[in-house]
Amino acid sequence: MTDSNSFDKTLTEDGGGSLKKSKKKQKKEDAWRPEGPKDPFAMLDSLPEKKQQEIQRALHLFSLGPSLPKNLQEAKRHTYRFWETQPVPRLDDNITTHGPIVEDEISARKEPYSLPEGFSWDSLDLSSCTVLKELCTLLNENYMEDDDNTIRFNFTVEYLQWALQPPNWLAQWHCAVRVDTNKKLVGFIAAVPADVRVYETQKRMVQVKFLCVHKKLRLKRMTPVLIRELTRRVNQQGLRQAVYTAGIVLPTPLSSCRFWHRPLNPRKLMEVSYPGLRQNMNLQRAVKFNRLPEVTMTKGLRPMTKKDVVGIHSLLQTNSSKFHLSPVLTLQEVEHWLLPREKVIDTYVVEGDDGTLTDVVSFYSVSCKVLNHPVHTDLRAAHLLYIAASATDLAELMEDTVVLAKSKASDIFFALDVMDNKDFLEKLKFSNSDKSLHYYLYNWACPNMSPDKVGLVFPN
Repeated sequence: MTDSNSFDKTLTEDGGGSLKKSKKKQKKEDAWRPEGPKDPFAMLDSLPEKKQQEIQRALHLFSLGPSLPKNLQEAKRHTYRFWETQPVPRLDDNITTHGPIVEDEISARKEPYSLPEGFSWDSLDLSSCTVLKELCTLLNENYMEDDDNTIRFNFTVEYLQWALQPPNWLAQWHCAVRVDTNKKLVGFIAAVPADVRVYETQKRMVQVKFLCVHKKLRLKRMTPVLIRELTRRVNQQGLRQAVYTAGIVLPTPLSSCRFWHRPLNPRKLMEVSYPGLRQNMNLQRAVKFNRLPEVTMTKGLRPMTKKDVVGIHSLLQTNSSKFHLSPVLTLQEVEHWLLPREKVIDTYVVEGDDGTLTDVVSFYSVSCKVLNHPVHTDLRAAHLLYIAASATDLAELMEDTVVLAKSKASDIFFALDVMDNKDFLEKLKFSNSDKSLHYYLYNWACPNMSPDKVGLVFPN
């Protein structure tokens, strides 16, 4: 994180006064200043990359920082002006019933919500490669991972096709904001259709993903307008419920889960000062502590093929019945979400001697860009998606999965403490991070649940 003195210096060092500069240096620094009204986008883009990042870090902290609660105690002291207008449970509610907060009969608004002057709505057709690349640029430059702005997500076209185009996806649910003058993409929020079981009720709803506003526009309060407009578009299709996740506390978490991580390439992670690593280990000890077998041990373990869809569908159906929040996947959705795609999704099955599938495990991969490092430019993170074991010990299957992820050049493996994951996290030397992921339901009230009763994971 940049300190306040650094930011103050960035803002004031061009103001003259006490700082003495040669005429030559002053002329050089004045060269980027346009005559007449100043375009703040152009001004920032003209600055050196290091100075841009300092300003961006400060904007990130001002717009997303301490005012957003990260635990329930902070949340109860916070005023949620936007969420108080939405059909979500209040933080102090003691919910014992199940059902919609607002009844389905309410009609959907026909007109789009108003945007600030100079901006317009768009629906992104992600079947277009050009549009996908535009979205990659917006997310990669503005969907930040850490407060220091030293590691950013680096989404690929292939990853976004997988994450945003499942069966029955709709272009109007890929809701975007553009600048009128140059059509630049500056805001985005997406929804994809899903059948979800909440306790005993199965509902058709949407999963909300990839809420992103250009970092230079975050003070314009565009986020609530994006959420309202997406809600309107979803309501137009007759759907009233949504499931979404966030790293901050909003009204009101259905469940709060923790991220756990397991270093696969400790040397690289330490060299880039990856947050959350064990502080009491030097490099030699970290490498030894995180050493993994060279090969997998589970008999019959192999990559998924298309002919495995029916067997995996059956395994996941049986496994999901144990949880209070779980997806209800079709055969087409199993194929979409789990069939291996290079550098996007990997799925492995265990096949018994009689040809029956007994176990399945899958993980998706996300690339990150490392900024301002002399050696490393990227990191690869594997994220556990689904694991269901009926014949193999869960920890043994997961250890093989970690070995496979390392063989795919992943540097770190992430898992949430959902489902039965606690059975193997500590055994396999995963560390509990300081980051939480909170699950939310929109327009649906039900009792909250512990992480081990959450059986739904979706890429975001």
